[in-house]
Amino acid sequence: MDWIKELFFGDSIAHTILIFAAVISVGLFCNKIKFGKIALGNTWILFAGLAAAHFGFTVNAESAEFIKNFGLVLFVYCIGLQVGPSFFSSFREGGVKLNLLAMLMVVLGSALAIGIAAVSGESISDMVGVLAGAVTNTPSLGAAQQVLSEVNPDAIGSMAMGYAVAYPMGVVGVILVFIIVKNLFKINLEHEQESASASAHDGAERLNVKVTNPAIFGQGCEYVTSLAKCRFVVARIMRGDRHISAVSQNTVLEQGDILRIICKADDFSYLVSFFGEQVHIPSNVWESTLGQLVTKRVLISKPEINGKSLADLKLRHSYDVNVTRVTRAGVDIVPSANFILQMGDRVTVVGRENDCQKVSDLLGNSMKKLDVPHILPIFVGIFLGIILGSIPIYLPNMPYPVKLGLAGGPLIVAILMGRYGPRYKMVTFTTTSANLMLREVGISLFLAAVGLLAGEHFVETVVSGGYVWILWGCLITMLPALVLALVMRLWLKQDYFTILGTIAGGACNPIALSYANSLSSSQRCNIAYTTVYPLTMFLRILVAEVIIMVSVL
Repeated sequence: MDWIKELFFGDSIAHTILIFAAVISVGLFCNKIKFGKIALGNTWILFAGLAAAHFGFTVNAESAEFIKNFGLVLFVYCIGLQVGPSFFSSFREGGVKLNLLAMLMVVLGSALAIGIAAVSGESISDMVGVLAGAVTNTPSLGAAQQVLSEVNPDAIGSMAMGYAVAYPMGVVGVILVFIIVKNLFKINLEHEQESASASAHDGAERLNVKVTNPAIFGQGCEYVTSLAKCRFVVARIMRGDRHISAVSQNTVLEQGDILRIICKADDFSYLVSFFGEQVHIPSNVWESTLGQLVTKRVLISKPEINGKSLADLKLRHSYDVNVTRVTRAGVDIVPSANFILQMGDRVTVVGRENDCQKVSDLLGNSMKKLDVPHILPIFVGIFLGIILGSIPIYLPNMPYPVKLGLAGGPLIVAILMGRYGPRYKMVTFTTTSANLMLREVGISLFLAAVGLLAGEHFVETVVSGGYVWILWGCLITMLPALVLALVMRLWLKQDYFTILGTIAGGACNPIALSYANSLSSSQRCNIAYTTVYPLTMFLRILVAEVIIMVSVL
């Protein structure tokens, strides 16, 4: 029976895989456990790993480190790939504000760590370890250890233990903040979901206007569109006795024409003054058989369309149809002629039924074809991301370089590939289910590894006095997050899911993001997270190094 002992308590590859599978299985099974209405989700995997290591089911440390980092890379890369297409538009709209808010978290947490060290007598190196654990930021721990190794190598072990003790509550603390905020503001998740979904469509709203501006009488529709100071699409035109037709490149606007316009809600007032006056026409009138027009949503599933612009396809000229909006990653976009299409986009076209069908045949409109996974971009992106994350960045008056790390590099590359890959004919689209599967596998491996690595001496350290580190870690984790949540909700009136994503990104906490995603299908959490994560990761690494260097001067 030696093989059983070797399998469960040995150091083989089979043992490592067995323990990881068992820890993840137990953790996922415990997902069903709730405290009232509170569920911790995948965080149970972390606790299962801590318990397994405490009772002697340990694994090879090098193998666990590899699995932990690979799981984290897989998780953040899939997040970046999914939100990449809409990342830059969201960053332009509110990214600067969100990054300033995330920086507030970094400043408050770092100030708390320094203040606690000054008041309690804890060594600054130990508190930097607690700070890294409280914000679940392994790269900042590694950077601080590198600096500390030059001046006091003996303190590195104590710093690492502070990190290990604070880490579990760093995970749970952020989730507790989410729960506190939800109860404090009596947030209804379904209502927030509806609000988030509605705001996701702010880029494509319908407006009916009557042409009464003499300056555009007799002008071509395309010429008039080029004169306007905002982007919009004229979907249909009503003329005379409610005769409805599509708008072609030869359409000339006349007095009294009624236009069906697709545009941003913020541009309503401008377009009304530009054309003349707003009128109210029921939607069923536009969809009536009088105009013999139909609206069709077409899925782009042909690889040869990936990376082409609407101008390249010449849909209006060749098929006499109008593209009124493009839906990407759940967000409706008012497209321009230079808009680049990607696999997985849904294009809304208006025209005669047979013309819309021709466009459907051109673009593919086959969900089955999208089920075929495209693996190459994932591993090419991870390869490039690891290289980017490993590049040393030298800053003035800093004796050691900082790096984006194994999480920051792949995340940035994934965002760039998701946004610009199609321009270079690279198919970066993955179905939501495939992306979610890879993300869940990655975060499960990461959580299990963290628990197994920290669990062996966790209880011993806590009992022997490390419990005070848990307290300090909770303060560093929760207080800045609560302040940020209050500012975003009370002052900036942000929706709940944007708050969750910003806090998770500001804390560099992928586990908290996974929990937030379990509450909603909205992409708000992921977009906010990826918006603030790169800068926050860089700042946390930099701050940890600066604190250590200043403390030894």
